[in-house]
Amino acid sequence: MVRPAVTKTYAPKPPWLRVRAPGGERYHDLKQTFRTLDLHTVCEEARCPNVGECWREGTATVMLLGDVCTRGCRFCAVTTGHPGGAYDVREPEHVARAIGRMDLQYVVLTMVDRDDMLDGGADHVAKTVRRLHELRPDLLVETLVGDFQGHMDYVEAVVDSKPDVFAHNIEVVRRITRRIRDVRCSYDRSLAVLRHAKDHAPDRMTKSSIMVGIGETDDEVIETLADLRQAGVDIVTIGQYLRPTPKHVEVDRFVTPETFARFEKEAVAMGFAYAASGPLVRSSYKAAEVFVRSVLKPGDREGADALLKERLEMAREGAARVSGELEVGTTSELAARSAVTVLRDMAESASLVPASALVRRA
Repeated sequence: MVRPAVTKTYAPKPPWLRVRAPGGERYHDLKQTFRTLDLHTVCEEARCPNVGECWREGTATVMLLGDVCTRGCRFCAVTTGHPGGAYDVREPEHVARAIGRMDLQYVVLTMVDRDDMLDGGADHVAKTVRRLHELRPDLLVETLVGDFQGHMDYVEAVVDSKPDVFAHNIEVVRRITRRIRDVRCSYDRSLAVLRHAKDHAPDRMTKSSIMVGIGETDDEVIETLADLRQAGVDIVTIGQYLRPTPKHVEVDRFVTPETFARFEKEAVAMGFAYAASGPLVRSSYKAAEVFVRSVLKPGDREGADALLKERLEMAREGAARVSGELEVGTTSELAARSAVTVLRDMAESASLVPASALVRRA
């Protein structure tokens, strides 16, 4: 395969990578609601080109456990550092309450890698999923998590919280994994995480994503698809890598729409329940539609369209109900109320050790 010259950071992009700026009444309403609830989405942080399309369909992606990642992959714009094990223990409740009040039908809970935490943040994610299910049984929840350093009991902790989809991204093909991903990441470990999640809960949908245009060949993409399918992955997305800053790895090529169509055809032939492949596809691309078309109404386009509209109406009703039950507005207010509640519960608890017992006696 003949490759075009390596592209510059801000070189003109081909026409199939140009999209209209997001807009519309629903987009602006959701944007305002996110700000009011002190909630920030990956959709905005990553400047996803599909944000307007996904939000109109009631799908959004929220990042948990802060914005500092303990790993430093060459394609990712998230800040790398060492949070020192610090995290907001109230976040699962705050996020669940905030999302519960929004008329979303599908939410993706993603996270930075937290190698500084004993369980990598697995319990934190699981608590958020369980609380979301309590507040909004109608809401579909996807967890897009890290590899937890290969500790499968932490993978099980997330799966056992019963997300509708368990996702972990393999990101790139095997040959360039070491060059593109952090040294602590592993192609085989990613496959093992996905395989274990499927083995642990065969009825749970699993999902992964591949970036192209970052140094791979077409044949290697097909090989990666085969590896993912062998690991039991049900849903796969394939999209064009775009360089976030000059410090990140360069774009190797702009893959054509025809090649993306070939990837999708190959994936379907391998037995994936659903494959989304295109220049602007991202790991959480139109997640609600993907779930409905692959699980709830496979092969029934008209039925899937009707069900998506029905679920969006259910989401509006669910959000109105939760909003009526919750009196406070922002997560800052929730934090203040939570602190009062914790102190009250501590005071009322009969199981607390009396202060006198903590004094060392002569």
